Amino acid sequence: MSINLLETVQQNLGYPPLQKIDPNTQQMVEDANTPAEHKFSQAALPAILMSLYKYVMTDAGADEFLRGDGATNYLGSIFPDNKKEAIETISAYAKQSGDDPVAKLNAIVTETIKVVKANLQADAVAKDIKDFFSNQRNNILLYLPAALNMGELLNDSTIDDNTNKMEGPISSLMHSIGSAFSKPAMEEEFKKA
Repeated sequence: MSINLLETVQQNLGYPPLQKIDPNTQQMVEDANTPAEHKFSQAALPAILMSLYKYVMTDAGADEFLRGDGATNYLGSIFPDNKKEAIETISAYAKQSGDDPVAKLNAIVTETIKVVKANLQADAVAKDIKDFFSNQRNNILLYLPAALNMGELLNDSTIDDNTNKMEGPISSLMHSIGSAFSKPAMEEEFKKA
């Protein structure tokens, strides 16, 4: 079953629809009808999903994701060295004041876990969760604002690369080729080689 994880989490939490980031300007196109809450969801949803993607690409992260429950402190896990900076970056982009962004970010993580686990087999293993998130990566990047500098926060410069936000037949082909070569491997597979 193929789902759009970003859209499903957005709808389940009642956030407004997200807007794709223009690959040329690296900004979302806003109009007068864009609600204030939209900036938070535009920043938080793709940032958290991309951070979870990076987290589950490690065997330890994938195992924790599969075994973890709602009580797990995922913000500390997905931002081990810069949790405060990540929260401040998302809050500043969204111009949040007075609200508790940590509670909202934790709600996004919790809902994402629920949606992903509902779309995996009961006997899913680390490779299954890695494959699931790998298939979602390009869609998440289409909505991730460059102003957040998530690539720097997650130590992955490819995240902020504007070519990830391009669409069309050639771009889609290139994304497919890139995905085929970047399928996650298990650490045990490296030990066998």
